[in-house]
Amino acid sequence: MASIITKTELSAFLNATSSDPHSFLGMHPCKRGKKTGLVVRAFLQGAKTCEVVDLTDEKRPLFALKKTAEEGFFEGFIAGDEKPYAYRLRVETNSMEIRQFFDPYSFLPTIGDQDLYLFNEGNEQRLYTKLGARVKEVGGIPGVAFAVWAPSAKRVSVVGNFNYWDGRYHPMRSLGESGVWEIFVPGLKQGELYKFEILTASSSILLKTDPLGNYFEPAPNNAAIVFNDGDYEWKDSEWLGARNHKKSIDEPLSVYELHLGSWKRVVEDNDRPLTYREVAPLLADYVMEMGFTHVELMPIAEHPFAGSWGYQVTGFFAPTQRFGNPDDFKFFVDYMHQRGIGVILDWVPAHFPRDSFALAQFDGSHLFEHEDPRQGAHQDWGTLIFNFGRNEVRCFLIANALFWFEQFHIDGLRVDAVASMLYLDYSRKEGEWIPNKHGGRENLEAIDFLRQVNDAVHENYPGALMIAEESTSWGGVTNPTSEGGLGFDLKWNMGWMHDTLRYFSRESVHRRWHHDDLTFGMLYQYAEKFISPFSHDEVTHGKSSMLFKMGASSIPEKAQNLRSLYTYMWAYPGKKTLFMGSEFGQSKEWNHDVSLDWHLLEYVDHEGIRCLVRDLNVLYRSEPAFYAYDFNKESFEWINSNDSERSVLSFLRMDPSSDSCFAVVGHFAADTKTGYRLGLPYSGVWTELINSNSGNYGGSNFGNKGKIEAEDVPFDGYDYSAVISLPPLSTTIFKREKPTP
Repeated sequence: MASIITKTELSAFLNATSSDPHSFLGMHPCKRGKKTGLVVRAFLQGAKTCEVVDLTDEKRPLFALKKTAEEGFFEGFIAGDEKPYAYRLRVETNSMEIRQFFDPYSFLPTIGDQDLYLFNEGNEQRLYTKLGARVKEVGGIPGVAFAVWAPSAKRVSVVGNFNYWDGRYHPMRSLGESGVWEIFVPGLKQGELYKFEILTASSSILLKTDPLGNYFEPAPNNAAIVFNDGDYEWKDSEWLGARNHKKSIDEPLSVYELHLGSWKRVVEDNDRPLTYREVAPLLADYVMEMGFTHVELMPIAEHPFAGSWGYQVTGFFAPTQRFGNPDDFKFFVDYMHQRGIGVILDWVPAHFPRDSFALAQFDGSHLFEHEDPRQGAHQDWGTLIFNFGRNEVRCFLIANALFWFEQFHIDGLRVDAVASMLYLDYSRKEGEWIPNKHGGRENLEAIDFLRQVNDAVHENYPGALMIAEESTSWGGVTNPTSEGGLGFDLKWNMGWMHDTLRYFSRESVHRRWHHDDLTFGMLYQYAEKFISPFSHDEVTHGKSSMLFKMGASSIPEKAQNLRSLYTYMWAYPGKKTLFMGSEFGQSKEWNHDVSLDWHLLEYVDHEGIRCLVRDLNVLYRSEPAFYAYDFNKESFEWINSNDSERSVLSFLRMDPSSDSCFAVVGHFAADTKTGYRLGLPYSGVWTELINSNSGNYGGSNFGNKGKIEAEDVPFDGYDYSAVISLPPLSTTIFKREKPTP
C-alpha cells in the first residue's frame, strides 16, 4: 500500500532517476496514519491547479490535489476510498486555460506476458505490433502505446513535443525481466514526434530513436513520428493471390535494380527526387515497356546518410521519409502490383551504423551488437555487427523481414553482405577474430539466423523470394534448410559476373587467351540456383560504367561489345538483374546525387542498347527454354566451348519437356567471319531471332538474313550443321523451326 511521497522520493523523481513511476504516479491505495484511502499523484507541465474528476460518479465533487513542487508535481489523499476508480485530471494552466484528460498512469500494460515471453525466447514474429509506437484504443480511450526494449536502463521516458522533450513527464513502466519498458499516453495522435530518453546503468542520459519506429523526420534531428499503419486500402489482392500459388523460381525473373533517389529527378524543382507516388506510374510504364518482371530497390529503410545508398540503416521498420510517408510507399508497391510488376527490396541484416541516436549501445550496453570488437565491429564499413546469438536481436531481425512482406506486400528480399555474416574471420587478419565453439571460422549463430528467417518468410508468404548476395563458395546457399542448406531461393552469381566482366574488359585481340573466363562458370553453374547480376556495385565511383568497362576505344565499338554481352547474358542460364542506366549504356559512373543521363537516348548507340535489352526481355519471357529450366542441367549444352582461337562460343538452350531448341553463338572478336560451320542437333530452318549487330540496335546489320539451314553434315559432335556468318563483337540467337507435319 502506497504512502505519501517523501522528500527523498520526490527529489529522485524530479531529478529523473526514479525507475518505477507507475508505483507512485496515478491512483493507488494508501494509508495515512490510521486512515485508509487513495493517493493520487501527477506531474504536469505549466499547471496552476489540478483536480481529480470521478468518472464513475458524476455527482462527486472535484478533488483538488496539492502542488508540492513548483516543477509541477501534484499529490492528494482521498480518505475513505480503497479501490481505485476511473478518473480524469482537470487542470488550470498558468495561462488560464482549462484542460481535462486521462492520466497515462491509470492504465494497465498494453503488452501481455505471452508477448514478452515469445520476444525473450526469440519467437515473436510480429514484434512490430507489440513494440514501437502504436495508435490504439485502451478501454475505448484513444492514444498511443509506446514500448521499447532496454534491459540495462535504470529509467526510460518517452519524450516529444507533447511534453517539451522532458524525460520527467512520461517515464515508462518496466515490465520486469523482459527488459521491455511501456506506457500508454492517452490523447496522442498520428504525427507526434518522439524519442526515448534513457538513463543508463552508469547514470548517463541517452536520447534514442525508436528501433521499431515506422516513420522518421529528416536528419539531423531523426525523431520518430507516430504513424498509423492501418489506414491504407490495398488493391493488389489479385497479384498476391497469384503469387501465393506459383513457384517463383520457375517463372521469368528479369530484375531492374534501381536507386529511387537518382533514377529520375524533377529538374525544374531544384532537381529534387521524385516521390513514391510520382515515381510509381513513370517507373511502371518504363519497366513494362522494357519487359522487366520486377524492380529491386536499393535499401529504402530509413538511413540518415544519403552517401551510404541506404546500406547503413537506422530505421529498420520505416521506409525512408525522403520520398514520402509509409502510405506513400504502400501506394508505390500497390501500383506496381496492379501493373503486373514485382517489388524486391535490398535488406541489410548484417550490420548497422554507429550513429549515437540509433541502435549502437542503445541502453548504455552493447544491446544489439557484440561487446567484443572482434565479433561486433565491421572493419570494412566502420559499422557494428548484430549479435545473432541473442534471442531478442534475432527476433528483431526476423520480425523486420516479415514486416516488409506483411505491411508493404513486397515480393522478395535481396539479403545484402551474406558472406560477411557467414564467416567470423571475414575481412579480418589472424588474431582479429574469435573462433566458434568448435574452433572453426563459421558464424554458427548467423547461419542459424539465416535459416530461421528464410523458413519464416517461406512459411508465412508462399511465393516470396529470398535472394542471397553471397560472394564465396559456401555450399548449399540455395538448398532447403531441411537438407542442411541456408534456405535461400536464389543466389547472385558473383563469380560469373566478375569473370565475364574481366573477359569483356579486354581488347578483343587478347580474348583468345582468356576464353576460360567464359567457360569456367559452367563447372559450378548448377551447384546453386543463380541470378546473373550486373548491379550497382559494378558501376560506382572508380569502377566505370558498364559501357566504359568494355575493351574498346570508341563509343560505337564499346556499345557493340555491350550489346553482345547482354545478349550472351540473357541467353545464359540463370535469372537476370541489371542496374538502372546500364540498360541504355550510361556513359558516366552512377552518382546517387543526380539523375541518370536520359538525354543519351537521343544517340543511336545508347538507344540501340536499350532497344536490345527490351527485345531480350520479350524473348526471355516468351520462351520457357530461357527461364523455366534454369536449374536443370538438361536445358543447357555446349555446342563448342573450345574455339578460343577465333573467340567464338556456342551453346544450346532447350526445353526438356518439348523439342524447343535455341542455338546461341557469341563471336567476341572484331573481325567478320563468313563460312563458319556450327554443329546443330536438328536439321531444317533455324530462325535468327536476335542479332546484337542488327541495325535496329545501332549495328551494321550484317548477319544471316533472318535464318540459317542445317544440313546433313556432322560437326561439333552433332549429326547436322549449318554454315553461318558471324558479325564482329556479336551474339546471335537462332530458334529451331519445327517442320510442318
